[in-house]
Amino acid sequence: MAFDFKKEYREFYMPKNAPEIIRVPPMRFLAVRGSGDPNEEGGSYKQAIAVLYALAFTLRMSYKGGRKIEGFFEYVVPPLEGFWSQSGVREIDLRDKSSFNWISVIRLPDFITLADFDWAVAEAGEKKRLDCSSAELLELEEGLCVQMMHVGPYDNEPASLELMDKFIAERGYENDFTEKRLHHEIYLSDPRRCAPERMKTVLRHPIKPTD
Repeated sequence: MAFDFKKEYREFYMPKNAPEIIRVPPMRFLAVRGSGDPNEEGGSYKQAIAVLYALAFTLRMSYKGGRKIEGFFEYVVPPLEGFWSQSGVREIDLRDKSSFNWISVIRLPDFITLADFDWAVAEAGEKKRLDCSSAELLELEEGLCVQMMHVGPYDNEPASLELMDKFIAERGYENDFTEKRLHHEIYLSDPRRCAPERMKTVLRHPIKPTD
């Protein structure tokens, strides 16, 4: 049976519908950076998603071709994730989508190396005729965070974020947004196939003890 990150690490992918504090260890990701409204048809965000999935499945299916990755085991491609920010704004304003800066990512197993990544970029470019040069291999350690499962449309996220802010304030913490510690979302539902009121998104914010 293929390894499934969502099932093996439920604490990171399947939190409760209420805030909780966790510590997130280092992880490795495929990543593409960009800016602008993610809902723009034919925009850079949707192009980035195409690149991420092309690379993710090229690596996932590498064992069926000529690429033999040391330590490889079969796994389910993890869900799409996103880190979001806005220039000059400490806490993100979800209403102003045109000013978003984003890093779209898909998690990778630890056995994927830079050499494997470089191979996938070349392989996907040749086989899928897709320019994947915008992608990078990203190592990230989020550390201390608050998170919860948001159920419903993306535009209703502020209500869940308010719960998270209240929860950490009552426990002596505050948000700790920096250039490297960002608003984080993990997308567990496909908006093309799921009713808005049933969509599930993990919301995660970096925190620190209040001074």
